[in-house]
Amino acid sequence: MNNAIAQTTALLSTCALLLTGCGGGSVTNTPNSTTNNTTTNTTQTTTTSGAIPIGIALAQTSNVALLGQEGFVGARIAEKYFNSKGGINGTPIKLISQDTSGDEAGAINAFQTLINKDKVVGIVGPTLSQQAFSADPIAERAKVPVIGASNTANGIPEIGDYVARVSAPVSIVAPNSLKAALKQNPQIKKVAVFYAQNDAFNKSETEIFQKAVKEKGLELVTVQKFQTTDTDFQAQATNAINLKPDLVIISGLAADGGNLVRQLRELGYKGIIIGGNGLNTPNVLSVCKALCDGVLIAQAYSPEYPGEINKIFRQAYIEQYKKEPAQFTGQAFAAVQVYVEALKELDKKSKISTLPLDKLRTELNKQLLAGKYDTPLGEIAFTPVGDVIQKEFYVAQIKMDKDGNTGKFVFIK
Repeated sequence: MNNAIAQTTALLSTCALLLTGCGGGSVTNTPNSTTNNTTTNTTQTTTTSGAIPIGIALAQTSNVALLGQEGFVGARIAEKYFNSKGGINGTPIKLISQDTSGDEAGAINAFQTLINKDKVVGIVGPTLSQQAFSADPIAERAKVPVIGASNTANGIPEIGDYVARVSAPVSIVAPNSLKAALKQNPQIKKVAVFYAQNDAFNKSETEIFQKAVKEKGLELVTVQKFQTTDTDFQAQATNAINLKPDLVIISGLAADGGNLVRQLRELGYKGIIIGGNGLNTPNVLSVCKALCDGVLIAQAYSPEYPGEINKIFRQAYIEQYKKEPAQFTGQAFAAVQVYVEALKELDKKSKISTLPLDKLRTELNKQLLAGKYDTPLGEIAFTPVGDVIQKEFYVAQIKMDKDGNTGKFVFIK
């Protein structure tokens, strides 16, 4: 995993879009088939090789790897920690990874393999909301629980009864960064918005941002569209800068969004920039480098949250990576934690090793939705439809070091 992240960062330091990532050695290759096969063995029990399999379907390649790799890190930390505490009442869990890459086909393939070949009890993923709208229905038809750890677009839990998420919806999180920007500069009047039109989450997020801008009585001077695969934003950036906005809001992913931030600054924009949830990763720092400084991003996780499980998670992450954990890492840890605690409660009622796989998946889905969990995100629970109930939210501002290559997210009080 460290090699994967190092190679990704090195490639992005040239400010070029990451096209291929380096998957960790623990990732199982995804088959090429894109058939919509949801057949599953309903008589098999779950403790193959003495462990309970949980699927991790996140991006390890493509430009989306900047987000997906953080999720893998959080999930692996959770696996190690909860197994050290006895797993599921004495039975360990085993995370089985599949690379979703950055598109819908990759997510579909990953889900099919985890459900039909790996016989997992549930899945964490996929990375993008765009992928979730295509892959989650496959799990729904197979009656396999899914917990989204980074899917924040509107409508995700409504995909089906077996779809939940620990990632708070963008409608709750995003407006907090606009409030922070107005607190920093009450004189903001004109706002320019940029968004990736080929991504479901970013289309959903920009609608929230644009609504919040209008509700604050601000003038939306332009809405500029781009693709998540774009690297050249000079035309859109120039068009916006000519309108003299006081604030820029970007809904994109880390690679494209980071490049857009860089080019806006290079062209002379000096106002406040808000980054959406897709830029909510330290990996963006290697894209815009010193020009990342000052970007505001709303958060659903803080390393400083005082809960005991967060202290354990934070310490484990810092010991391994020598830096603070980011939101997607904490959310992936929380998703695995939900599965572990729900499985433990279910096992107390009826030994899960004796349950047919289809029965276990169904009962696990009921149990996880009914529980309350003290996670690194704070105390969470789920609505009947599967949306996360979370109380704690934050805003962070990127502060770059003097070398212009390293920096951190500083949380605003």
